[in-house]
Amino acid sequence: MSTPYVVREAVEPGDREACFAVRKEVFVAEQGVPEDLEYDAYDVGAVQVLAIGEDGEALGTGRLLHGGAAAAKTGGDASVGSLGRLAVTRRARGLGIGAALVRGIEEAARARGLTAVDLHAQTHALGFYERLGYVAYGPEFPDAGMPHRAMRRAL
Repeated sequence: MSTPYVVREAVEPGDREACFAVRKEVFVAEQGVPEDLEYDAYDVGAVQVLAIGEDGEALGTGRLLHGGAAAAKTGGDASVGSLGRLAVTRRARGLGIGAALVRGIEEAARARGLTAVDLHAQTHALGFYERLGYVAYGPEFPDAGMPHRAMRRAL
């Protein structure tokens, strides 16, 4: 059975704007994250991954930081990528898009020679990432006013 969406790197004209629109819908409008915190300087060099429905609608997104940007977030290890800004629109939840986006980001990390992927998960999402092979480490910490935990998965 085929899925009603495709996950790919955001390289087509308009893809980055589609990624940002999903993030605005989920993080800013739905979760109340201030817009000035949602978008940052890391977006410029990040690999953006996008889930697109059969009708061309953006359904989900996530990003991969690598190199110096990731090292700044992962404790200085440039061989570890940083997964972040994973979001799926409300109407598209339950279709497996979140897991497909994570796997797409991991594929992008492998293609860039990374050995692991780190992320900062909202605590309510720990089980989701654990089912995908991520392991939590370190204490809980606040990010944009919400509790998070660091997690990592070797590739």
